[in-house]
Amino acid sequence: MNHLSTNASRRQFLAAATAGAVTATRVPLVAETAARPPAQIAITLDLEMSRHYPRRGMLEWDYQKGNLDEPTKAYSVRAAEIAAELGGTIHFFCVGRVLEQPDISWLQTIAAAGHPIGNHTYDHINVHAKTADQLQFRFRRAPWLTRGRTVPELIEENIRLTQIGLDQRAGIRQRGFRTPGGFVNGLTDRPDLQRQLQDLGFEWVSSKYPRHQYGRPKERPGDDVYASIVAAQAEAQPFAYPTGLIEIPMSPISDVGAFRSTFWKLDWFLRAIDMAVDWAIETGGVFDFLAHPSCLVVEDPEFEAVRLICSKVKQAGPRAKLVNLDEIAARVGSSR
Repeated sequence: MNHLSTNASRRQFLAAATAGAVTATRVPLVAETAARPPAQIAITLDLEMSRHYPRRGMLEWDYQKGNLDEPTKAYSVRAAEIAAELGGTIHFFCVGRVLEQPDISWLQTIAAAGHPIGNHTYDHINVHAKTADQLQFRFRRAPWLTRGRTVPELIEENIRLTQIGLDQRAGIRQRGFRTPGGFVNGLTDRPDLQRQLQDLGFEWVSSKYPRHQYGRPKERPGDDVYASIVAAQAEAQPFAYPTGLIEIPMSPISDVGAFRSTFWKLDWFLRAIDMAVDWAIETGGVFDFLAHPSCLVVEDPEFEAVRLICSKVKQAGPRAKLVNLDEIAARVGSSR
């Protein structure tokens, strides 16, 4: 494996990213002092099926996001075990329809081992949808499921059903909320959604995914692509909306963006992760790794991404810590 960049190239990319980063209008949460707190590094996995996996052309998952197959469930359990062995936890986000499956003992095993399970809506809906048929492919096929209800009502129901299902079927207390799909501006332009989530009991949301370059499909990413991904980390730092709801963005690059959309090789993906985590460690920032077991079971069967992240945090010593998203939110809250 030669996915690790040299120290020189890392410094060059970090310098380029810092120089090219867009200054946010909000106050940075990363202290630019020698006494800054350790970087917070999180591993998060969304429990859902992904189109084109385990083979290209599989699109039915768009309608059955929660119908997890056995390899995906087994991968989730083993990833949790590996992270625990290496000193960390994984923050999972569960699509509620997973809870309709006959056996959910695998999910209960993950939760019992101390890995948080968050809410990912019941049907993997688009919370920015303006009409009912934009919410989810399932509702286009079966429009009677949404009849007589407004979009805000449907969104609330989809979130609340997952909350109830986790509690009643699995005995799991939900830990945070992640929107299906990431949005460049998160919920910045949607104070109504912010308040709706707060009314549902959430203190934080993970909805923002910064814009960055991907390169040409099936081609090795160039230096400009990697620099763009590193630069985007500055826009993936947590903050609080004016309503008080805390945003914990997803850090580029996601597995579906790299593998499904752009046909990257694993080494290219690992290099991007390596450099992004380096940025977080060097700046005392946050890195929130976003991936999906349904994708990784095919693209990263040996759990190299999880192992890489955990090993880099261990090597960083007191400069970095493996955390869950609750811990990230707590630091944001304490800084206000």
